[in-house]
Amino acid sequence: MDRNAAELPVENIAAYRFVPIADPAVVADRLRAQAESLGLRGSVLVAPEGLNLFLAGGDEAIAAFLDALRADARFAGLQARHSRSATTPFARLKVKVKPEIIAFRRDDASPLAARAPAVAPATLARWIAQGADDDGRRLVLLDTRNREEVAHGTFAGARALPIDNFVDLPAAVLAEREALADATVVSFCTGGIRCEKAALWMRAQGLDNVLQLDGGILGYFEAVGGFGYDGACFVFDARVALDPALAPAPDPVPAPQVASAPAPAGAGERAESVSGTH
Repeated sequence: MDRNAAELPVENIAAYRFVPIADPAVVADRLRAQAESLGLRGSVLVAPEGLNLFLAGGDEAIAAFLDALRADARFAGLQARHSRSATTPFARLKVKVKPEIIAFRRDDASPLAARAPAVAPATLARWIAQGADDDGRRLVLLDTRNREEVAHGTFAGARALPIDNFVDLPAAVLAEREALADATVVSFCTGGIRCEKAALWMRAQGLDNVLQLDGGILGYFEAVGGFGYDGACFVFDARVALDPALAPAPDPVPAPQVASAPAPAGAGERAESVSGTH
């Protein structure tokens, strides 16, 4: 066992996948039984549009759960974001069936039909370093999270929306439409799930210059660290927020008081900018 695993013995995963599920109650019951048998805690949401989960436990238990989950062809491509903690940040296991795995209540934002173009973390780091995209177009980083989350940290200079719930995003975006019109807009959230819907909805409104950050903030931290990011990333468990090393932030600091990290290796190199896959 490496030192990090010894000091932080609990493995945490965050994962989602948009895929048609005709039998969400059956899937929920199966996942509940598997998680309980492995002693996992956290939350699992199942809906006709897919799966969203946050779970914590021992390394072997997490690996066994993911192996069993991916054995179902519908979830074979599920990607999980991993982090560690000293204790389990969830009090119990909750498994629920919901109409949506992330409530947005918009018919023109279904990732089951299509996916908005995504920008890879390394590409975004390069764009941040050069202050524009690869075509020289002005860059706007659009935070789609709520005010409480943003207070713990966000990308330096990001445009935050005055919202308390994700369902309020459409009205807030429309109020900003002019300011976004001539820029390359990269929308982002914690792990990517909200931007799967937000970016699609914005493009459906004619904002075809909108991309989504692949993997969200946590994916960015995992790939390139904290370059261009101020503060920590709020998470929905007892850890409160994670720093760019994906460790629990000991004392989350509001973004304006935190300096940005140095540029990661490769931030100046050209890479594939847009991906249409998960």
